[in-house]
Amino acid sequence: MLKEKLAQVPNKPGSYQMRNKDGIIIYVGKAKNLHRRVNSYFNRTQTGKTAKMVSEIADFTYIVTATELESLLLEINLIKEYNPKYNVLLKDDKSYPYIEYIENPYPKLKVSRYLQIRKKDHKKLFGPYPNAYAARRIVNLLNRLYPLKKCDGNPKKVCLYYHIGECLGYCEKNIDEEKQEKMQEDILAFLNGNDKILKDKILEKMESYSKALNFELALELKKELDYINIVLSKQKITLQDLTNRDCIGYYFNNGYISVQILFIRNGKIVGGHTDLFPIVSDLEEEMDSYITRFYARHEIPKEILLSEEIASSVLQNYFENKIIVPQKGQKKNLVQMATENAKINLENELELVLKKEYFTEDANEELRKILNLDTLDRIDLFDNSNLFGDWSVSGMVVFKNGVPAKNEYRKYKISFDKNDDYGMMREVIYRRYQRALVEKTELPNLIIVDGGIGQIHACKEVLDALNLPIKVCGLKKNDKHRTNDLVDGDTLELVNIQKDSNVFHYLTRMQDEVHRYTITYHRTVRSKGSISSVLDNIPGIGAKRKKELIKTFGSVTKMESASLEELSKILPKDVAISLQDYLKSRKEDQNKKNL
Repeated sequence: MLKEKLAQVPNKPGSYQMRNKDGIIIYVGKAKNLHRRVNSYFNRTQTGKTAKMVSEIADFTYIVTATELESLLLEINLIKEYNPKYNVLLKDDKSYPYIEYIENPYPKLKVSRYLQIRKKDHKKLFGPYPNAYAARRIVNLLNRLYPLKKCDGNPKKVCLYYHIGECLGYCEKNIDEEKQEKMQEDILAFLNGNDKILKDKILEKMESYSKALNFELALELKKELDYINIVLSKQKITLQDLTNRDCIGYYFNNGYISVQILFIRNGKIVGGHTDLFPIVSDLEEEMDSYITRFYARHEIPKEILLSEEIASSVLQNYFENKIIVPQKGQKKNLVQMATENAKINLENELELVLKKEYFTEDANEELRKILNLDTLDRIDLFDNSNLFGDWSVSGMVVFKNGVPAKNEYRKYKISFDKNDDYGMMREVIYRRYQRALVEKTELPNLIIVDGGIGQIHACKEVLDALNLPIKVCGLKKNDKHRTNDLVDGDTLELVNIQKDSNVFHYLTRMQDEVHRYTITYHRTVRSKGSISSVLDNIPGIGAKRKKELIKTFGSVTKMESASLEELSKILPKDVAISLQDYLKSRKEDQNKKNL
């Protein structure tokens, strides 16, 4: 049937979706010629990740588009919607920080992630800063040197910053406009690459502090000047036209692509981004997908420098001719530098990546074979934690293809059967999978519960009621609380796994992770519950004030050490005094008991 379907794929551009036996999309690609591209997976010998993916393909679908650019846009949307296991996963799902200069209504500096910045603020955006610490330190330094607005909101009166000369008094609108314009000119000039302005300003302030005998403040600024000099010394001046550009180099070997992106701002290399990932399609398709997805989360500069091999026409159209393929000169040298760095990164990191695969994907595959499962893309693990029925909680962690999927972790506060471990398990399993059925979210191939046969029975009882045929296993610990045995939920027998094997270490890592996650949540709930029970004894503290106290202090210990002034920010003074007196007498009683 698959052979007949392959023959019918048209010779037109479009996006194709590879599916496993459960109909789940495991890879999304795009092609100039769908027929040639889709057939290439089946009419030639594959190796590495491509061979593994092809072994899981049970079916495929495709969508024809009018142009290759449309197929790329469709591919991006489908990857975002389905997150297929074999598509390139960007190493970091966070965008880089930028320094944002806000001019209106008051001049202010802040560090923002690119995706958090409003479009209208882009004209005053500086970066990216691969080192977030450097961005924050520069903003803090500029705030010390210039009278920018530093507080949040709109206070009615000027604050300490105004009286020490670090604010122009924006709240009272008592502003020296000429001074404000000069300040803005200096800051923007520095952020645009004029380093001399900031250095001169630091030296001026240092001299002022020294004359006033404020040697500690002068020394602090001296350290800031040294830091700025170190940062700037690492920025090699590469081009004189001050154009913002990125330079992308790649290196391919042993089925893996290494990518190096250099960020060049105002003629200087300010940092870079590296990625290393396996290839499952052809080079052009992988790089098209990677580059477009990268810039969906990062600023697109005025120019993107690429080598000729990856500067496809579809990228030219997508980025509206911002793609440059330099043939000679400094720009050509930059591409070669990026390529050389990509090669070095692959040579240095490949062994570590392969070792990580061995302990994750390979261990996951071995476990799949041991348990006789057709697929093992996702494992849900559960653990319960309680203390004599008080503050009972459960935690769920998720592993996908051997790797923790932390955005899928879930916490559960138990409502019923708080003294019954099996009752707790039934409740959390029902809540998790009944909701998954209603919302049609992803289900696991395997559920692992922390415990033995009793926990397995409790879990399977709920799954049977929900008509979910999901494999269940239990992980038992020995008397030293270490992972000891895996119990098969179908046979209720121990699974024979060597204690020194890769699979056993994999199971131990998973059990440690779910226990860590659950016990951390339990401590948090217990701490807040303890505070809540203490606050119930104080007249004048209702639900709203209780919530604010818990949010502000987080524990009884911190509340005990808080001053009357700190407590009075949330409570009326007489209620704050009552709380202090109660906490003091409570602590004295506890000390007497401990004697």
